[in-house]
Amino acid sequence: MLASFLASLVECVEALTVVLAVGVVRGWRSALAGCATGLLVLLLLVALLGQALARVPLHGFQLVVGALLLLFGMRWLRKAVLRAAGVLALHDEDAIYQREMQALGGQAGVLTGLDRLAFVVSFKSTVLEGIEVVFIVLAIGAGRADLLWPASLGALAALLVVTALGVVLHRPLARVPENTLKFVVGVLLCAFGTFWAGEGMGYAWPGGDVAIPALACAFLAAAALCVAWCRRVAQETVR
Repeated sequence: MLASFLASLVECVEALTVVLAVGVVRGWRSALAGCATGLLVLLLLVALLGQALARVPLHGFQLVVGALLLLFGMRWLRKAVLRAAGVLALHDEDAIYQREMQALGGQAGVLTGLDRLAFVVSFKSTVLEGIEVVFIVLAIGAGRADLLWPASLGALAALLVVTALGVVLHRPLARVPENTLKFVVGVLLCAFGTFWAGEGMGYAWPGGDVAIPALACAFLAAAALCVAWCRRVAQETVR
């Protein structure tokens, strides 16, 4: 149970990182809907396939999801870099709120549509990390039949702990300026996308999951250099 808990905790934290980031930036309704749908899909897969999931080609799935997350991350990071450099106007939440209220004619309680980008990113991250958790449980329980149940309990405990962690963290994150968050989210998605795409292509990252923070630092450093370069080019153009 302890081995399953610790191993699953790492995967759940990775999924939580993406869901929290997307939820704060794009909206909780869509991010949580994508996460919940991903968990439902995982439950259905486990119920229908069970042990057959061990034969799913995880590397191919990692490559596809990693490439998509990398594309999403580069898109967000590009806008964040241009805004930080002053090339694009900063995101003014108050002005956007006023425009939305005027467009809705001042009506309260009008529901907006689902943010497809937030839904897809949260869904894919949840499913990918969830499948890895399933593999962990199956691998630990493969030795003896009586090990499967405690391994499953360990994974469930990890999910509950990380869920509680997300409830505690989402409010402090919501106080961070959105433009700063979009910069961070772009870096995180690029790091996760690169890591998963690399694993999908069979590359063994040094240190395993420890490579994710290193990739995030590398993308952050590259983005900071791009901000400085764009700012200098913009100033020279004005002159």
